[in-house]
Amino acid sequence: MYMRTEQEIMNLILGIAIADKRIRAVYMNGSRTNPNVAKDDYQDYDVVFTVTETESFINDKDWLLKFGEPLIIQEPDSNDLGWGIDHDFTRRYAWLMLFRDGTRIDLGVEINDETNKNFLEDTLTVPLMDKDGIFPAIPPTNDSGHWIKPPVKEKYFGCCNEFWWCLNNVAKGIARDHLSYAMRMYIQIVHIELEKMTEWYIGINNNFSVTTGMWGKYFKKYLPTELYEMYTKTYTDSNYNHFWEAIFTACDLFHTLAVFVGAHFGYTYQQHEEDGMREYLRMVRENEGVKENGYSRND
Repeated sequence: MYMRTEQEIMNLILGIAIADKRIRAVYMNGSRTNPNVAKDDYQDYDVVFTVTETESFINDKDWLLKFGEPLIIQEPDSNDLGWGIDHDFTRRYAWLMLFRDGTRIDLGVEINDETNKNFLEDTLTVPLMDKDGIFPAIPPTNDSGHWIKPPVKEKYFGCCNEFWWCLNNVAKGIARDHLSYAMRMYIQIVHIELEKMTEWYIGINNNFSVTTGMWGKYFKKYLPTELYEMYTKTYTDSNYNHFWEAIFTACDLFHTLAVFVGAHFGYTYQQHEEDGMREYLRMVRENEGVKENGYSRND
């Protein structure tokens, strides 16, 4: 697969913008503008065109072919998926485009009023072209706007309580052989709280001046090897024995992280919540082990 180079794509984007009178300015953000992220071929190009109006761009889909031959395009603001119910298409619209050479461009068009609101919101913003001098001066790009934020007391206690409490639902889902429910409760509810605590642990150890990226994609970079290996074992397949092992590993990891974070901020870790839920988890697992002969239904 031949993938176009960054310079080729940037020349293409700017060439299209320069030639089109409707496009008045261009800026970019995302991982490609983050000096702390190593470049690779799979990074998106997160680009915004400031335009005189959006309607002509939305109505003429063929103009997107100027960027290359697409494999698939998503329009996240479209009503087709119910996402754009309250979205004003006359102010802003976006296309997420994956091309045949593997290049991905996430392109937005927005009117000047939207640019005035959005340009300064992201510390990773980089101006690329400005025909009318509408962009204010900004400092060099940095990822400070995405740094982990320390938890206030209520968030810390809420995270701990949500993690331990919702494990009872996971256990019941396993006991009832409701795999989809148990898995979703574990990954989308319980595991999210583990990820929050992991971020706070990393933040403490890096003076809250780093980002772990979307959904903790940089956990491996910032966690000690031992803890990261534990973290990887908190994921599971559909085998219920493996699922239980992942759950108890997640419990052990959460305890380690939460005690550390609590001590750092002077928050008293509620050990009784953990003790109570661990007792319930053991009770359910032992009960199901007797009923199902060691979970032989999934072995």
